[in-house]
Amino acid sequence: MVRRSTIKTAPAALFSVKESILSGSKLIRVRVRDLHHGPIKLFDLGGPYKFFDAAVHRYKRTRSTTFGRGYARRSVPHVVFEPESLVTSALVVIPARLNATRLPRKPLADICGKPMIVRVLEQAQNADIGPVVVACDDESIAQAVRDHGGKAVMTRADHESGSDRIQEAADAIDPARNHDVVLNLQGDVPLIAPEAIRAAFAPLADASVDIGTIMTEIREEQFRDDPSFVKAVVTPLGSTAYRALYFTRATAPTGDGPLFQHIGVYAYRRAALDRFVALPASPLEVREKLEQLRALENGMRIDVSLIDTAPMDVNTPDDLERARAAVSAQ
Repeated sequence: MVRRSTIKTAPAALFSVKESILSGSKLIRVRVRDLHHGPIKLFDLGGPYKFFDAAVHRYKRTRSTTFGRGYARRSVPHVVFEPESLVTSALVVIPARLNATRLPRKPLADICGKPMIVRVLEQAQNADIGPVVVACDDESIAQAVRDHGGKAVMTRADHESGSDRIQEAADAIDPARNHDVVLNLQGDVPLIAPEAIRAAFAPLADASVDIGTIMTEIREEQFRDDPSFVKAVVTPLGSTAYRALYFTRATAPTGDGPLFQHIGVYAYRRAALDRFVALPASPLEVREKLEQLRALENGMRIDVSLIDTAPMDVNTPDDLERARAAVSAQ
């Protein structure tokens, strides 16, 4: 608990985390408690430190309107600022299932001397947003990861989705729930850029967002009507930030303007992940065969970051050859 004697200075306890907040990628929750007038105000703030400072002054102006202008002019030691939490990293979990229909033993497929799952692991580590673990259903995957210095955890083989698998892994790796965010990175994107991984994490700077994800603009005409290119129907919040309204395999929205391809990288708040996997499959999820619709149908908020290009995913032998060629050219 910190008491300040002026209204022009942010609470002293926050100066210890000020430099972290200045990076713009952090989330701070601050409880403001007015000892004279009762109600508790909760600030959930991401981004530069000045956002917090501005919010404090907005709060005081509101209280001044309610209780008289003298409230804001005099020293107010009875206003207490209590930093609650600082979200600085995610637990990155890469689900990996050995048996794939179109590309058997896909996680272990060799890409220029390393298994594909290790290539994905290294890109996740380069993103530098938190510890990385592979959640696998076969010991051969776990051993390949460990042989290259990575961390792996065994999970049940009967999970219906990657979300179920990452929740089991997160509970096993972090039972104390030290990480408030779990990022689900697919194990078949060996060339994903670290910046794209960080972009999925970025929307959670807004405390009202449950899930962060990414998308890219569809620039080639033949893919606009391709149902394998999942479209994100969004409304803009900023130059590269959007709120998801719907996801569909159809060509949507209609009319002039860009179409966006959704990329299945998800950053979940821990509580949102727990809720999500506990929910039954929703009607639109079943109809579109898109798991993320379960979240939207149940009132969860998904925000989307726009990135420049879609990462290559590997699902077939031809995809694998393209990935090998791309890595060789680096």
